[in-house]
Amino acid sequence: MLSNKKILLCVTGGIAVYKAVALVSKLTQKGAHVKVIMTESATRFVTPLSFQVMSKHDVYTDTFDEKDSNVIAHIDLADWADLIIVAPATANTIGKLANGIADDMVTTTLLAATGQVWIAPAMNVHMYDHPAVKRNVETLTQDGYQWIEPDEGYLACGYVGKGRLEEPEKIVALVESYFMPKHLPLKGKKVVVSAGPTRERIDPVRFLTNFSSGKMGYAMAAAAAKLGAQTILVSGPVSIDPPKGVQVVPVESAEEMLQAILKEYDTADIVVKTAAVADYRPKETFSRKMKKQPGDSSIELERTTDILLTLGERKQHQLLIGFAAETNDVIKYAKGKLEKKNADYIVANDVSKTDRGFGTDRNTVTLVGNNDYQVNFSQLPKEELALKLFETILKRQGLWN
Repeated sequence: MLSNKKILLCVTGGIAVYKAVALVSKLTQKGAHVKVIMTESATRFVTPLSFQVMSKHDVYTDTFDEKDSNVIAHIDLADWADLIIVAPATANTIGKLANGIADDMVTTTLLAATGQVWIAPAMNVHMYDHPAVKRNVETLTQDGYQWIEPDEGYLACGYVGKGRLEEPEKIVALVESYFMPKHLPLKGKKVVVSAGPTRERIDPVRFLTNFSSGKMGYAMAAAAAKLGAQTILVSGPVSIDPPKGVQVVPVESAEEMLQAILKEYDTADIVVKTAAVADYRPKETFSRKMKKQPGDSSIELERTTDILLTLGERKQHQLLIGFAAETNDVIKYAKGKLEKKNADYIVANDVSKTDRGFGTDRNTVTLVGNNDYQVNFSQLPKEELALKLFETILKRQGLWN
């Protein structure tokens, strides 16, 4: 949800500044663009270089240090941000902001901001409970500022109580929730997604599989849940944490995946077949490990059931979306699958490229539909791409209400 979101972090002077470095790192890893402003006091605890390394952007510390002569920095930053977070926010900065004082880069920028501003206080428990601080907090609340309440626990000053900056992981979760789509076109719908590879056993220690990581399928499941759907994810063996709000059904073989999908198929509204299912399995499996023998050896293979074809043959009311991983003639094969397998859409991607497809965090795909419908999606993080695919398909189907 944070891909390409622009977040301005205002860092003020307290020992909790070290947590702000971790916050920048975690937001950046989520795909956000983060810019940092520091007060002079904040630079006493952590150098601007630390934030520069984590954010990959210049760090602002001086109102009069204009890094780009084409703009006025504090105005440009205030306009640039999708969300502004003050973390940690000291009693001093809260007091200045509540009284309209702009005497440094942080307060000057905050007074110029017209968008959403969150304040995450961090201070001694008695300072946080002081009547003056409480008045300033109330003033800013009335002015429309939002608060990330401090945590309770052991403080750097030795006291135990409320005043500790909220953990970076929790702040990131709040930011993700803020940017989560408020539009829920899939509310009341059931979406079944298949993801990952399958494994076809040869013996107790060997199996046939492929390079699928499951990342695209998991992104599709996460997107469906974020858009309001009851989401069931039928997953082959992967090393990915389950998306929030998604029911995961673990499977191993192609046959297990087929049966798990069919169990949910009749009551499904949308089925997204993202999994890279094995086309063949060993005709004979062994209960004991096959031992090495002199000379060559061969394994006779038989076809697995074509899951997408089976779903297409049984389709009634379901919207059926398939994925086609190809290495050549990508669009040609995608259009062939669309017709042969009675799918509504095929998402085609060229897995011969090393910067997209299997195992990567980004993907470049083409969405193919009936009546020569075709939409290209340039390289995007898979989470963002999944949301765009759903939006495009649902709008064409008249379901983006």
